Amino acid sequence: MSGKDNNKRDRISVLSSHFTSSSPMASEKEAALAATPSDADAPTIFDKIINKEIPSTVVYEDDKVLAFRDITPQAPTHILIIPKVKDGLSGLSKAEERHFDILGRLLYTAKLVAKQEGLDDGFRIVINDGPKGCQSVYHIHVHLLGGRQMNWPPG
Repeated sequence: MSGKDNNKRDRISVLSSHFTSSSPMASEKEAALAATPSDADAPTIFDKIINKEIPSTVVYEDDKVLAFRDITPQAPTHILIIPKVKDGLSGLSKAEERHFDILGRLLYTAKLVAKQEGLDDGFRIVINDGPKGCQSVYHIHVHLLGGRQMNWPPG
């Protein structure tokens, strides 16, 4: 097994341990149902990625946001875009007027990254919110999906 495969397996293991202390989750739905919406400013696995405590494949970074490849991609291109400072914004349903700028920055960054990734034929943006929305990390994040034909309606 290559070092790259070991690195990916290690990151999956870390993510799995974030979701449950027993065994890895069988699906995103199970992971979301096992995740507990915590205190809005409680640290998450994304904070560890921002602080470079957990490795990630960064594709874009500026002073406000970080974009990196998802370790369990749902499309040929699957990138997560997160704010570097959560500021109580654990999910979209927690947004307040003070979050206006960072929400716009997340979407604009998605556009920039889509162009950088060559997704000229289209892409999808997804924001999961809450357990029934399949949110498994309570730090707002945008999924940028592309590189294949998307279907409608989504799951």
